[in-house]
Order: sequence, then structure tokens, then C-alpha cells
Amino acid sequence: MRLQHVSIAIPLTGRSGRAVLRRPVRARERDVLPKLDPAGFIWFRAGGGAELHLMLVDEPPPERPHFCLAVDDLEALRARIEGAGVETRDGTELIGRPRFTCRDPFGNLVELTRIAG
Repeated sequence: MRLQHVSIAIPLTGRSGRAVLRRPVRARERDVLPKLDPAGFIWFRAGGGAELHLMLVDEPPPERPHFCLAVDDLEALRARIEGAGVETRDGTELIGRPRFTCRDPFGNLVELTRIAG
């Protein structure tokens, strides 16, 4: 079993925020599948066949639900995110799983971690 995609809501005006994922996170945008309205979605490749789907909606994101991305170089990613002016926070320490959280420009909570192996 593997994660195929995560879908999160962003405001209808959020199209301009796609650069946030392109630059610090280095996500690659992809076309949405046929029959979906590309004006309502932004899709990114998240590695290993997984995808991040942004759904353009007219409602605020929930407070605590989140998605988590596992990365190889957590410290470098945190430096890039903070360098882009985004506030990060440490979560409760988990043994073997260093992590931090931030909010995307639309208010969604994002957890970033490195899985110690």
C-alpha cells in the first residue's frame, strides 16, 4: 500500500500561490486528468507516484487536519521555507521522526518529517 494523493482546499484566489510549492518545496506541477475542470484544480507530483491535489473552493481550511510529507533533507527544506518568509514550528518530539509544521499561504497545516531508517 502507498499513498497516491492528498487533496486539500485552497481559496478560489489561490492560483497565484502555486509558486510557494514550486520554489521551496520544489514540487512539479502536472495537468489534471481529462473531464476535470482545470480552473478548479492544481495538481503537483509529490514523488514516487504520489500527488498533491489543490482544490479551489470558497471556504476556509480546517484548523488541525493536515498532510505530512517525508523528505530526505529536513533541515535544508526548513531553511528554504523559512528563507521564503514562512514561519515554522516544532511539534511534539517523536523518536526517530524529526519534524516541523508550517501553514501554506492558504492556511492549511503542513507537517514535514524525515523518517529515520
